[in-house]
Amino acid sequence: MGNCHTVGPNEALVVSGGCCGSDYKQYVFGGWAWAWWCISDTQRLSLEVMTILCRCENIETSEGVPLFVTGVAQVKIMTEKELLAVACEQFLGKSVQDIKNVVLQTLEGHLRSILGTLTVEQIYQDRDQFAKLVREVAAPDVGRMGIEILSFTIKDVYDKVDYLSSLGKTQTAVVQRDADIGVAEAERDAGIREAECKKEMLDVKFMADTKIADSKRAFELQKSAFSEEVNIKTAEAQLAYELQGAREQQKIRQEEIEIEVVQRKKQIAVEAQEILRTDKELIATVRCPAEAEAHRIQQIAEGEKVKQVLLAQAEAEKIRKIGEAEAAVIEARGKAEAERMKLKAEAYQKYGDAAKMALVLDALPRIAAKIAAPLTKVDEIVVLSGDNSKVTSEVNRLLAELPASVHALTGMDLSKIPLIKKATGAQV
Repeated sequence: MGNCHTVGPNEALVVSGGCCGSDYKQYVFGGWAWAWWCISDTQRLSLEVMTILCRCENIETSEGVPLFVTGVAQVKIMTEKELLAVACEQFLGKSVQDIKNVVLQTLEGHLRSILGTLTVEQIYQDRDQFAKLVREVAAPDVGRMGIEILSFTIKDVYDKVDYLSSLGKTQTAVVQRDADIGVAEAERDAGIREAECKKEMLDVKFMADTKIADSKRAFELQKSAFSEEVNIKTAEAQLAYELQGAREQQKIRQEEIEIEVVQRKKQIAVEAQEILRTDKELIATVRCPAEAEAHRIQQIAEGEKVKQVLLAQAEAEKIRKIGEAEAAVIEARGKAEAERMKLKAEAYQKYGDAAKMALVLDALPRIAAKIAAPLTKVDEIVVLSGDNSKVTSEVNRLLAELPASVHALTGMDLSKIPLIKKATGAQV
């Protein structure tokens, strides 16, 4: 079995070895590869950009001037399969610093050789051309190592014998001289040109003043004409405005009068409607309720009248009915009493003296009870009798009136009873 190995785009993977002693090598970057256990070997190589600082000290130029030159190179391992295989053969297993040292030695050698063929002025004044020359000369050598020079620039150039400073002073003096001459010539030309410009300016100014005066005069004339025309138009416009304003005021007044007439008509119509509304309101709130109340009172009076008449008729009918009933009752009672008295008389006629006496004796307790009824309310009776006392006479009178009373109540004549007859006769 084996493992799957992956690498990013900034790294190369080299898988070598295989079954049966195979010498096949697989180069992968930004992908993956399969490696068998025990029989395959995997190694990695960085593809990132490497910055190399090249320093050449005290290197003499073609004129024998010792210079100190510092350059900066950006290099990387190329990814073409053949060149990558070459780089892997030479640098696989080495660190990035080791690779930088190899490239640095190559670049410094070419830089030294190129410095010996150029003058100070060529190196100092045309650094880009110098860097391009170094890159073109060193590229084949580092390319055979599978490395590409991306860029090479000269960072610094100086010397310790003041050659560059002297060269700069001379050039500075020349430039200063040329500058002074240029300034003087420029000032001279400037003075001449200034005078010419002033003359031209004055000519132009005079001509301009003349034209300005002419233009001003024409302007004033035209302005006067315009002012006159404007005043005329303004007066006409003012008069037309006032006339139109008067017309508009007249129209407005006419419209106001028409509006007042319409408002007056509307007000009259509203007042008429208000009068009708007031009349209807009075009719609804006063007249109609009064008529309704009068009608209600009339109806109540008529109803009361009818009620009284009906009550009177009912009372009369009642009295008549009661009278008829009472008359009928009295008539029936009279007939019954007459019949009873008739029957009683017939019965009394058939009774003997002993039977009549028995009836009288039976009635006496009831008579005595009726007579003594008032006396039940009397606790005590004291009878006082003197020489002139009437007690005896009153008793005799009571005995004399007793038969008449019994006869009236029972129809029995007690005076025919011997005992009563004897008592009443003795009293008389």
